[in-house]
Amino acid sequence: MTDAVRTPITQALQDGAISRRELKALMQRSNLPAFRHLAIWIILLVVTGTGIALTMGTIWVVPAMFIHGVVLVHHFSLQHECCHYTVFRTRWLNDAVGWICGLIINVPHQHFRYEHCDHHTYTQLNGQDPELIPLPKTVWSYLKYISAIPYVFGQMRALILHASGRIDESEVHFLPKDVQPIVFLEARLMLGFYVALLIACIATGWTGPLWFWLVPYLMGEPVMRAIRMTEHVGRPNVDDLRENTRSNLVSKPFQFLCWNMNYHAEHHYASSVPFHALPRLHKKLDGYIFVEPRGYLGAHRDIVAQLLGKKPRSDAKQAL
Repeated sequence: MTDAVRTPITQALQDGAISRRELKALMQRSNLPAFRHLAIWIILLVVTGTGIALTMGTIWVVPAMFIHGVVLVHHFSLQHECCHYTVFRTRWLNDAVGWICGLIINVPHQHFRYEHCDHHTYTQLNGQDPELIPLPKTVWSYLKYISAIPYVFGQMRALILHASGRIDESEVHFLPKDVQPIVFLEARLMLGFYVALLIACIATGWTGPLWFWLVPYLMGEPVMRAIRMTEHVGRPNVDDLRENTRSNLVSKPFQFLCWNMNYHAEHHYASSVPFHALPRLHKKLDGYIFVEPRGYLGAHRDIVAQLLGKKPRSDAKQAL
């Protein structure tokens, strides 16, 4: 495995597309962009949650819960950035916020950190990338994945497994024995919280968590599954970040929701660059990354075309 393949940003550095000083400047972490983004994020959650309250008892509560759910599931994007310690300058803040996000969407933070580390090391390599989503073989398997039903049940199964002090065979290579007790404790704390909340709801008749959390989460998760597919699915299973990762040009609202993770190839090129600097890195890497100018829908058009037997898009030229 060559350095040129694993860290293709070195080619951009060698070509003068970006200087080491510029890259170092982009890697600077700051609390201000994160606090500003998070403040708007919380306001957005309050607004969408209020939408549910105002429409409760009417048919309009369905779209209100869906919109709220789309925001809820995007806590994954914030958690993802926190696991790279790039959201806040302070390490404990990244851990704390990441853990809260994981609690909201049932993604144990410490477990995710170790799993995601291997994802960056073995991106899109069969049998090595623990987050690899295979190209669906049929339209049915494509729709089944996007439904999020297998994902939701899989996450709950993993939580129960870890809470019982066990790990799956597929996790052995990225979960060292010395960190497994931490993963087990985290799972027990999360599962304990969920069970305690369920008991409290049954005992008191409180249905708030159902209408403002669980149902919206289940409605929004298919959107997140669809977005996650656009990052790597349909790209070659090769050890070359110029080919195996896709960036998507999306609207400003979605860019806000995903904390700029639509610039996914840029993130893989330089994962130490904070979310707020990714748009600037994107401009510097014109021609060095695979970009889908048609956004998430364009990526899915490419994915569906491939599962129907057509060739994937090969144009990696950026559209600014």
